[in-house]
Amino acid sequence: MKITELIKREAFDWRPYELVGLLFIILLIICNKIFLHDTSIAVLSALCGILYTVLAGKGKIYCYFFGLLGSGCYITLSFLNSLWGNGLLYLLYYIPMQILGIFKWSKNLKNNSAEIVKSNMTIKERIKFLLIGIAGSLFTIIILMFLNDKSPIIDGITTFLSILGMYFTVKRLIEQWIIWIIVNGLSFIMWLLLVINGTKAYSTLVMWGAYFIMAIYFYIVWKNELKKQI
Repeated sequence: MKITELIKREAFDWRPYELVGLLFIILLIICNKIFLHDTSIAVLSALCGILYTVLAGKGKIYCYFFGLLGSGCYITLSFLNSLWGNGLLYLLYYIPMQILGIFKWSKNLKNNSAEIVKSNMTIKERIKFLLIGIAGSLFTIIILMFLNDKSPIIDGITTFLSILGMYFTVKRLIEQWIIWIIVNGLSFIMWLLLVINGTKAYSTLVMWGAYFIMAIYFYIVWKNELKKQI
């Protein structure tokens, strides 16, 4: 597909409320920078993260460009706030998995499209990963307690579940959105507590709140699309 044809097709692949919602979030993040003097690294991390999530939800392979840039910013932000679990997760796992995702998604695109083919798990697989998620989260919490993490329980759960979530994302599984609903909700609470205690990361808080809403939205979108594929 020629680049001009791709741009034209992509321009008509957005619902009006998706564009309005995206622009509203971006405007809110910019306002945080102007009026609340949010840090530049938090603003850039939030902008890239929002664009990555929206494009990933729409199954666009070029979401990974924003994912890699946003991950670099979030790593810096996490280490500055002693959230070692989140920081190491992005550094040692997210970045390599996003690079892998580019190759995996490129092999599972719809005909003449930059959009992926979605899939889902069997019941047996869901039960297996549920048990893995519980055990892995408990193990991660214990490790973070020894590292004097500021929020070991929430950071531990979100860190390990994010490992599963990113794996599901690369595998194009709808179950990723269930994981992201949990991770994003808990991450919002974690950063809310940090902001209340004086950390200037308002855009990061907005980012996680937006992630939470988008995870619910894209779960519904993917579910409806999978029904049509049956």
